[in-house]
Amino acid sequence: MTITKKIIWGLLAVLGAYAVSVIALHRGESINALWLITAALCIYAIAYRFYAAWIAAKVLVIDETRATPAERLDNGRDFIPTNKWIVFGHHFAAIAGPGPLVGPTLAAQFGYLPGTLWILVGAVIGGAVQDMVTLFFSMRRNGRSLGQMARDEIGVIGGTAALVGTFLIMIILIAVLGLVVVNAMKHSPWATSTVAATIPIAMIVGVYMRNIRPGRVLEASAIGVALLLFSVLAGGWVDHNATLRVWFDHDGLPLAYAIIVYGFAAAVLPVWLLLAPRDYLSTFMKLGTVLLLAVAIVILRPEIHMPAVTQFTDGTGPIFGGKLFPFVFITIACGAISGFHSLIASGTTPKLLSNERDIRMIGYGGMLLESFVAIMAMIAATVLEPGVFFAINSPAGVVGKEAIDAVAKINSWGFAVTVEQMEQLAKDMGESTLFARTGGAPSLAVGMASIFGNAFGKHLLALWYHFAIMFEAIFILTTLDAGTRVGRFMLQDMLGNFHKKLGETSYMPSVILTSSLVVAGWGYFLYIGVIDPNGGVNILWPLFGIANQMLAAIALSVATGILVKSGKLKYAWITGVPLTWLVIITTTASYQKIFSEDVRVGFFAAANDLSAKLASGVLPPDKASVAPQLIFNQHLDAYLTLFFVVVLWVVVLDMLRMCWRYQNTRGVLPSSETTYIATQL
Repeated sequence: MTITKKIIWGLLAVLGAYAVSVIALHRGESINALWLITAALCIYAIAYRFYAAWIAAKVLVIDETRATPAERLDNGRDFIPTNKWIVFGHHFAAIAGPGPLVGPTLAAQFGYLPGTLWILVGAVIGGAVQDMVTLFFSMRRNGRSLGQMARDEIGVIGGTAALVGTFLIMIILIAVLGLVVVNAMKHSPWATSTVAATIPIAMIVGVYMRNIRPGRVLEASAIGVALLLFSVLAGGWVDHNATLRVWFDHDGLPLAYAIIVYGFAAAVLPVWLLLAPRDYLSTFMKLGTVLLLAVAIVILRPEIHMPAVTQFTDGTGPIFGGKLFPFVFITIACGAISGFHSLIASGTTPKLLSNERDIRMIGYGGMLLESFVAIMAMIAATVLEPGVFFAINSPAGVVGKEAIDAVAKINSWGFAVTVEQMEQLAKDMGESTLFARTGGAPSLAVGMASIFGNAFGKHLLALWYHFAIMFEAIFILTTLDAGTRVGRFMLQDMLGNFHKKLGETSYMPSVILTSSLVVAGWGYFLYIGVIDPNGGVNILWPLFGIANQMLAAIALSVATGILVKSGKLKYAWITGVPLTWLVIITTTASYQKIFSEDVRVGFFAAANDLSAKLASGVLPPDKASVAPQLIFNQHLDAYLTLFFVVVLWVVVLDMLRMCWRYQNTRGVLPSSETTYIATQL
């Protein structure tokens, strides 16, 4: 490295350190949002240039002369050598779901500081490392799924637990994703019509790149982006057309059925026809919106109005119960570290990459980009006045059903807000009310619309708000379709242990059977969530967060075990450190969610409290009618959490057993890494 480059990187490191110190130590007056962006960009650049490059070269020893599974096993359906930018777009679209948007927004109840630090540190040390090493190990093993790698490398006990556990966690994750999409599109013709239009547009682009003009990525991208932008505008026309809007104005159940059908199609059809081009095009909208948001923040230099740390770190927060530790690390998953990413990194992506040299860009770089999305979401949520933020996100059961009661309650916490202020804000956004719009998505949309409006025109606030809602729906749906296909791969890997033919990804009877089973699994939970009168997400999101982080711990356990078996014990800390942290926080969170006597934290405590109220007859008729279902859901969450934590510890302990046997020259399973074959591409 030249002296000039050393000076540049040194200055970047100093700037990043200073920005982090400003964020961490600033108190009193509000802080400028530019400091968050500066800290993030400096940290990401240094981590990618040095830490990721060191892992790729010294730890993994990436070999660009080696043929990848996409080249060796090319079948025109799942294994296809694909342009690296198409793969990057697909991978980013698949991993970037609701987590980096909703998680930071909800965690802002603790203040901007805890969530921001976790996003930055967690992504660099944990999330990006997990994604890159999982992608590498899967590519070296013919694109095998995470669970199957665990079975092949660790052993039958831990591997079987990982196979079953990851598959069931996957079902829960996809169901929650589908539920968030349904709630975002419900009675929103604009969002529904735009999301629907992305499907035929993607198929047009897929056919264009494969059959009409092969290899012309820029041409296909230009056509796809133009059609995508047109679909956004057309969605506005549909929304304002009395005749057309009826076709796209639906309740939750019809939308759920449509998403179930789409999930099946995405899992069965060739990846080049629907999944890859749709995710690739969605990435343009995702990145375009995030970059536009960053530009608007640079122009406006908005102040962060939320305190660095609020009084709700003690567990009394109105949005969700639980103390800062461990729940900030559970609530913010995908922006820092997410187990779901390991399923994509061992699912569709390793079957598409044509060269190992792209692993760092797609695995580590893709996660850093998602982390930046989480930083943008944190800024969008915290530039709102705290009183407005809590008015939107606090449930009616906490602050009261009437606006005047909610305002009085929020003011008693020390956060100023008025009824008139909220009414005017709702009018500006084109909504009837913004009180108790829980779930994170509405407040994020309000924050984004406020930033866009102040930067590019306040008269378009309603347009920006509904665009943000639609943007969130597309963000999440691309994760659902890739997740369904990955679930199919996982189930085929499991069934392949009993009947080899069922494990072949190109065997159509197996494709249809496994796709149907996966869709039926998450479709059932989606159906239950949609008919839940309390919205479904409220009861499933804590389980979603815990399960997601447990899945990350399982992925890091597998990676640590493979590193040790490969004779790289001295490097095992790169996965061992984040693994230890995740085991601590997931076990702690699980214990509290199962055994806590606080009805706002413990699943059993909430169920028992509701059962007592139902038995005493104090519940009003509307709540009494749904109480049995809610009690059942709380018990189901508790037992699933208990099952997942047992699976996690079985995998971790079996991995440690295997490592001990290897270090003491006892017998272990042979490595399942494929032999070297030179690339012909």
